Amino acid sequence: MTSTIGATAPKTIERDVRPFGFRDKLGYMFGDFGNDFSFILQSTFFMLFYTNVVGIHPGHVGTLLLVARIFDAFTDVIMGIIVDRFPNAKAGYKFKRWVKWIAIPVAIASALMYMSFVADFDSYVAKVAWMTATYFLWGSICYSAINIPYGSMASVISSNPDDRSHLSAWRSTGGNLANIVIASVLPLVVYTTNEAGVSILSGERMMWASVVCSVLAVICYAALYFLVEERIVENQDNPKEKVGLGKMIGTVLSNRALLALIVAALVLLLALMFSGGMVGYLFLEYFHDGRLQSPASLAATVPSLALIVLSPWLAKKFGKAEVAIVVTLAGGLVYLAAYLLKIESAAIWIGFYAVATFLLTTFNYLIWAFITDVIDYQEVRTGHRDDGTVYAVYSWARKLGQAIAGFLIGASLGWIGFDSVVASQGQAQSQEAVDGIYMLANVIPGAGLILVALALLFLYPLKKSVVGKNVAILAARREGVEA
Repeated sequence: MTSTIGATAPKTIERDVRPFGFRDKLGYMFGDFGNDFSFILQSTFFMLFYTNVVGIHPGHVGTLLLVARIFDAFTDVIMGIIVDRFPNAKAGYKFKRWVKWIAIPVAIASALMYMSFVADFDSYVAKVAWMTATYFLWGSICYSAINIPYGSMASVISSNPDDRSHLSAWRSTGGNLANIVIASVLPLVVYTTNEAGVSILSGERMMWASVVCSVLAVICYAALYFLVEERIVENQDNPKEKVGLGKMIGTVLSNRALLALIVAALVLLLALMFSGGMVGYLFLEYFHDGRLQSPASLAATVPSLALIVLSPWLAKKFGKAEVAIVVTLAGGLVYLAAYLLKIESAAIWIGFYAVATFLLTTFNYLIWAFITDVIDYQEVRTGHRDDGTVYAVYSWARKLGQAIAGFLIGASLGWIGFDSVVASQGQAQSQEAVDGIYMLANVIPGAGLILVALALLFLYPLKKSVVGKNVAILAARREGVEA
């Protein structure tokens, strides 16, 4: 049974606006489409750009990613608190206003990370300084300022858990569409072959590709702003009493469901980002053609578009957590099988990669509905939703997983003998480094996904029956207000 801390008097009501429908799903999809024009771009090409084009040591890039995410422990949570406490005179715009204010700044910050002229700097320190300043501007400031409100918004678009599963699926579809553009189309544009016949990343092409992605991101954010409706708002007749920051953060951090989801998110992002970060090196060095990343991404991404229908149905029938446990376990086993088979055919490896990615993406299509369940759980326990703060803590955990992955990619490339100077000169790596890249691209994601399944099975309390009880409790409270 779910315990309740504090008052049971409801603090939120549902606005009398148009019913939840296709416009909301489409608009929320465009939000992640916009986000991932910078997020997936960074996770796919940032390290490659700075190691292979600018000539930065991979360990230095990895260290930056780790330090920045530790810094985000403060910026993300501060942004969540600001979102929850910043005065909001217009009902239904608590989260949407941040999308309007930050859309253009985050797009500009993203493009600045891939300026090709940085490679011409005479000073290595100057190169590192540009990389560091632009990455902090994008990730720790601008991206946090738009992603925290956007992610929190799902909990107020609808109170129905099935609607939220649909929102999560449509959001992930937006991310998949961005992934198709970035990981499938961009490799055909940004990779070239030099005079020695070695596949390389073009700095100038990468720069212009990032500018195009930034423009497309702003267009997507505009669609989010105009299509989505916020329905769950604060009850002005029974407003939320002011709670000290320490107490509020304390109740958030005592949320067992949130803590379990953080553990799963850390390991999930470690596996996901490690896979995404290594795949470019795998095709460049192991399969000797960076352009193969394009058909690999298509094979992994296009079938996943069916999950916009399939994943909500699975969640409704079996429960979100239950589905996630099965697919992450199976995906991990596929990655480990690919390593043990030591596949030499790019086509066969792409087949394994596509299956593992489809299984992983099934969980990703539902992951955003997990956090709305956690926000409901927070309101049941405390009488306060704390949407922004809960989402900010979770978002930081995801970023930390991404950062640890980035740090480990950089560090492990050094451990296996990868030479960034050799790469920047368009030369081939040693056989030891090539074999190490194959191992890293399969073993780390495989082991990570198995650990995610175990964390959800043994630590996460919000299985299907508990989620249903929490939704019923909150519905009864809101009906009481109206009565």
